[in-house]
Amino acid sequence: MTVRKLILGTMTVINLIIISFGLIFTPQWFWLLVIPMPLLFVAIYHSFQHKHAILRNYPLVGYFRYFFESIRPELRQYFWESDTDGRPFNRRQRSIVYQRAKNQRETVAFGMQTDPQTVGNEWAAHSVFPCHIDNHDLRTTVGNGACKHPYSLSVFNISAMSYGALSKTAITALNKGAQLQNFAHNTGEGGISDYHNSGGDLIWQVGTGYFGCRTHDGKFDGELFREKTSRPNIKMIELKISQGAKPGHGGILPAAKNTPEVAAIRHVIPGTDVMSPPAHSAFSNPIEMMEFIHRLKELSDFKPVGFKMCIGDKQEFIEICRAMQTTQIFPDFIAIDGSEGGTGAAPLEFTDNLGMPLYDALAFVTKTLIAFGLKRHIKLLVSSRIVTGFDLLKVIALGADACYSARGMMFALGCIQALKCNEDTCPVGVATQQPHLYKGLDVNDKYVRVAQFHRNTLRATVEIMEACGFKTLSDVSADKFFRKVDAVNTLSFQDIYFGREGRLIESHTDFEAKIF
Repeated sequence: MTVRKLILGTMTVINLIIISFGLIFTPQWFWLLVIPMPLLFVAIYHSFQHKHAILRNYPLVGYFRYFFESIRPELRQYFWESDTDGRPFNRRQRSIVYQRAKNQRETVAFGMQTDPQTVGNEWAAHSVFPCHIDNHDLRTTVGNGACKHPYSLSVFNISAMSYGALSKTAITALNKGAQLQNFAHNTGEGGISDYHNSGGDLIWQVGTGYFGCRTHDGKFDGELFREKTSRPNIKMIELKISQGAKPGHGGILPAAKNTPEVAAIRHVIPGTDVMSPPAHSAFSNPIEMMEFIHRLKELSDFKPVGFKMCIGDKQEFIEICRAMQTTQIFPDFIAIDGSEGGTGAAPLEFTDNLGMPLYDALAFVTKTLIAFGLKRHIKLLVSSRIVTGFDLLKVIALGADACYSARGMMFALGCIQALKCNEDTCPVGVATQQPHLYKGLDVNDKYVRVAQFHRNTLRATVEIMEACGFKTLSDVSADKFFRKVDAVNTLSFQDIYFGREGRLIESHTDFEAKIF
């Protein structure tokens, strides 16, 4: 006898027994049919439907499979993951953000939990003569010779996350936290909402959809751009070329999150899926891209203007550097996003299989800019899984001047890594447009946590610098950071990414020959 026949037979017998008792003894027995009778009909239905093989072969029982599958992420996270498991961030990484955001004790007991002999383990060389650093407000000035309004940028800032992808309470808390601790908040490509105007400095990101500065047919609108960038809280402008989580794909705003308010900010039709084009319509080659950047500089009265990209084809970035030399137009900064970058929604193949990882990309960009003599004009910003002071110093050692954090700031807001960002059902109200969910996020509590996370992370960064003898950020060097590359060998970041001869001493012609 098959399981299907056994279940159908059992449910039929149960229902017949209850009906018999109701007819023989008292009609009160019929109330017991409330549960088994509907279950019998469901079992019969699934015995004849052809869409779900599991439910057809195992009526009713098959639902247990779907139930346990639906709560599998929660079971894994709460009961079976160790403190060093979990992706994209393990429990230790999440916990340190929570502790620093809440100003709680962040020390750990009984020693390291990771295996220092594991391939990939990283560490920094400390000094027997530690130094002391008075200033914990680590900053860099963004703006080259053509810039009229250079900006003193914190080395740790809020990465690009749009209103629409994040809730109004989340955006407000992030911006107020940025104001409290004096660091910058990247708007994301979704435009500037009222919630971004809560006092914090803004880096306005302009993507391929030109949200907030677009014409009715989706082209760039220079006058709208000029009007927005005249606002005093807009400190920098970032032209988004691509992002690590979905390079060459464009952003996606699900219809469920595209409320009338969001649509008005972006100048799109509400209640529709909004997909940014993969490429910009304002330019189509490196020379035109530099000319467009110069146009953005002029329209913004020469505030710092740069671009963000995930490195794919190395030759394309080299061509962009050639265009800078040819036009003598230099962006004030370049933001490099690694393929580890996060997003609320992206195709699996783009998330897992496209784009260059951050460290490789950052080292390549650093070497390329030096080879072309461009590094003195351009500051490098980076993003991708940066939540601790050690993460921050590693990218500085590879050439970065400052960094962004997206998911770290989300953790500071209370994100629990529920992985529901693309479903509009974020349980803590961070990545949702559902009022009953985002109203649970208390702005007055969370913005303080964002500021405390920033402050305590910079404090930890300075403590590592002191331990290693780095008196300034310019002292942070790749030869002081190490990674175990196999069972026997450990190499410095200098050896892994730049070679033993130094960061770069050859011309860009020799550099290209070596790379290719």
